[in-house]
Formats: sequence, C-alpha cells, structure tokens
Amino acid sequence: MADSPRLVGLLLLPDFSQLGLAAVTEPLFVANWLSGSELYRWRSLSLDGKPVRSSAGSKLPVDAGIAEASQFDMLLVLASFDVKRLTRNQALKSWLRRVARHGATIGSIETASEVVAAAGLLDGMAVAVHWDNLQGFAESHPRCRAVLQLYTAEGDRLTCAGQSATLDMMLHWISRDQGGSLAAEVAAHLMLPGWRSGEEAQPVPGMERRMEVDPMLARALAIMEQNIEEPLPCGVIARRAGFSMRQMQRLFAKHLNARPARHYQLMRLSKAHALLQQTELSVTEIAVSAGFGSLEHFCRVYRREFKCRPGDDRRQSVSAPVFRRLSD
Repeated sequence: MADSPRLVGLLLLPDFSQLGLAAVTEPLFVANWLSGSELYRWRSLSLDGKPVRSSAGSKLPVDAGIAEASQFDMLLVLASFDVKRLTRNQALKSWLRRVARHGATIGSIETASEVVAAAGLLDGMAVAVHWDNLQGFAESHPRCRAVLQLYTAEGDRLTCAGQSATLDMMLHWISRDQGGSLAAEVAAHLMLPGWRSGEEAQPVPGMERRMEVDPMLARALAIMEQNIEEPLPCGVIARRAGFSMRQMQRLFAKHLNARPARHYQLMRLSKAHALLQQTELSVTEIAVSAGFGSLEHFCRVYRREFKCRPGDDRRQSVSAPVFRRLSD
C-alpha cells in the first residue's frame, strides 16, 4: 500500500462525458473508503481554470487550470464531443508532454486519445478507440494502432474507448496498483461482477447479428467493406460471394430490408460522415476515399441523406448530424 496518496489529475476538456467522470472518480472513492485510508487524491482541471461544460450541458467547477499544476502520479484526460480543434492547441499539447516528462501515468478517456496522440504520447502503441471514431482516428494518427478493444494498458499509458469501459479500465488500474483483492471488492460495491479484460471487443451495433446471419450474406458484406474506396458493381460482388444477383437481392431484402446497392451506398456514406467530422481531410479527398468519383454527385447524395452539405458537417459536436449505424 502506498505511504502517501497518489495524486490523480482529472483534465476535463469541453463537452466531456459526465458518465466518464463518474466512472473515474467512483472507483477511486470506493477504494479509499474500503481501505480506510486515502490511497488516492484527485484534482479536477480545465484548460483555463474556469467551469467546464459537459456534453449534457452542465457546467462543472474545477480546482485549477493546467497552468497551475503539472505533476501527478496519474493524469486522466476526459473528452467526448468536438475534440478535433483541441488537437491543434499547442499549449495543451506542450503541457501534456511536460506532465509525461514528470513521470505520470497518462490515461485517455474516449476521444481524449485524439489529443494525447496529437501530443506524440501514443506513438507506436495500440489505442482503444470508440467504434464510432475508429476510422477518423486511424486516418488522423497513423503512428498509432487504433483497436476495437475496451481499453489498453501499455506501461504508463492507458487508453479507453469510453463510457462503461472506463469502469473496467479503472478497476484494472486499481488492481495493478493495489492488488486484485481490493479491486474485486470495489467492483462488488459498484454492483459489478468484476471487470472486463481490455482485449474484449467493443459491442459494435449490428456485429452480433451479422455473425448470426446467412454466411453468404456475410461474405457479400465483407466484400463491400473491403471495397469502399473503389466500389464494385453489385453483380461482381455476387459472383465473388458465390451466388447470383437474384439471390443477393433476396438475402439483402430478407435480412437488411434494403437493396444491395442502397446498403453499399450507406456503408460508403458512413465512412464519409466519420471522416468529415473527425479528420482534416478535404471534402474532395473524403469523396474519393468513400468511393465517389464525382464531387458533385457526392455532395448531392450527402445533402439528401444528412440535410446539409459535406462542407457544413466538419465538427463532431452535439448538434451535428448523426449517422445511425446500420443495424446489419
């Protein structure tokens, strides 16, 4: 057991998740309470020391701004919406590097990994990225390896896909820091059977159902996913999957309630939507990456689907258009 409390910094970036904050602080509090000693002490931070607005709209006061503190045993950075602009904040990135040089373990919660990666602190590492942000992160941070895991723990770097997985990551860290017995007791008091392994896959919408559908349909969907940038005619997809075009039409109608061409187009629009909101790529580059040879055609299709032009959908904010993941 540590002789003195471990100091944990909680950097709340604008539009952070309140659920993420609770998932961080409650395990620390319960660990202190159960042990009868102050194992962990935490300070909340914002960029300027002023209250921070959460994604749910609440404003939370903090203890200090980043200019007032830079030495912690552990720093947890929390973000959720509209984080892309913060990856260009040089003062923030310099501060993160300074915290790292002082030897702190640095944990990135949800989209905070974007900022920590932009600071060069996750190079060469596997980074757990929420499934809705995986494409954008992989495109923006090629020096990292984006993975569909719940969380990762490599040395003094932790990354977490966010939400409920934050509890798992914190319990893992408490186990590593104070032992599995205390972590298990904390989990029990939080009404959890334990904590999931970081390697466990994220529950991506439609994934479980896809694994149960007709294997012929699964083959066709896999071929579509592998050919987004250079789309194939549906007839070619059917032949490669080993059945007729008529069979493919019946499979898509039965399982997905859609025509093959329409479903394929939605898959491409899903990629375009993610890249528009999550990267700095130009609209033209994104159109090509999503398999649209004509920028005019891409803009027309995108506007019909999202009720806005691609160029007006460059922020992943609470008020931005939402793409409901295909329930395949």
